[in-house]
Amino acid sequence: MTAKSSIVGLGITEMGKIYGKTSTDFAAEAIRLAIDDAGMKVEEIDGLLINSGVTGELGIGLEKKLGLRDLKLLNHMNSYGSTAGAMIQFAIMACESGMANAVACVFADAPLVPASSVGSSYATAGNTKGLDSINSAYGLFGALPYYAMAARRHMELYGTTNDQLGAIAVSQRKWAQMNPRAQMKKDMTIEDYHTSRKIADPFHLFDCCLVSNGGVAVIVTTAERAKNLKQKPVNILGWGQGHPGDRADKDVRTGAEESGKTAMSMAGVKPEDIDICEIYDCFTYTVLVTLEDYGFCEKGEGGAFVADGRLGPNGSLPTNTGGGQLSSYYMWGMTPLSEAIIQARGQGGERQVDKNDLILVSGNGGILDYHSTLILSSNHH
Repeated sequence: MTAKSSIVGLGITEMGKIYGKTSTDFAAEAIRLAIDDAGMKVEEIDGLLINSGVTGELGIGLEKKLGLRDLKLLNHMNSYGSTAGAMIQFAIMACESGMANAVACVFADAPLVPASSVGSSYATAGNTKGLDSINSAYGLFGALPYYAMAARRHMELYGTTNDQLGAIAVSQRKWAQMNPRAQMKKDMTIEDYHTSRKIADPFHLFDCCLVSNGGVAVIVTTAERAKNLKQKPVNILGWGQGHPGDRADKDVRTGAEESGKTAMSMAGVKPEDIDICEIYDCFTYTVLVTLEDYGFCEKGEGGAFVADGRLGPNGSLPTNTGGGQLSSYYMWGMTPLSEAIIQARGQGGERQVDKNDLILVSGNGGILDYHSTLILSSNHH
């Protein structure tokens, strides 16, 4: 496929326990950074797609705070962790149809507050009234226990082990130690993984992603316009979505299957062609099951596939090269997307992967309910 659209700007704010700023503050900063990164002017942006995190503070009206006028495209989108990929897809279609010329896509959130636990910022989110409170009454708070049950089902069906999940956490920590932006830099061994406290069987602490305050924005424009901008264009070759609905086996056969098939077919590539994977990793299990569903290994073989260190530095399938959401920062689908852009541009510094032509990016949302896929390229155009 010949790319008709490119990502030309990336803006990343400070990440982690950054207090005193609202989601709107982070979003505005990220967009300004992305515009500057692209070498563009504010008035050149004629599209804005917004994704608010768990606090829900960010929304329509952001364009006024940014001084954006006469926009041709404006929307607030939310399919949870798959939204970043979906925003890019809508931005591509807008640019390629002539509806817009340059679209900013932004995610920002600020769930962390001083003197409050990290876990509580997400566990208490959402509606807990009426019938919606039944699960909470049984101790099911937030997404974590549902993902834990999905992982347990995979273990029962296929013999997947905590050692194999731990291998994902350990490999991503190694990547994070080479990422200046990463929140978690301390050495982690498989023993450290096993001795970290149990959160929800079979998950330990290090199976679970971080929570972060911050914002990330990217700018999409036509491949033609991208040629004359500041950064090396990151070309978009293929994209897809997959939403399994109430299919009974969605916890072990996710929307990544349909999403990946669509994106790879559009790009004319197969799993063996991919150089780098940036996989949504709210939990270690999500990485394992997504790699299976993308076809990197057979269903049920994900545990053995990830156990040999192939996802880590110097591995045969570099995956989540910035540390992912487990060890770098948690910006929903913008975490894998931002690292993919950095790798495609060759700006990864110590963690830069030499072979960076084809990069697969996944987004996952809900309880394995929503999925988006992008195929990016540093060279194809």
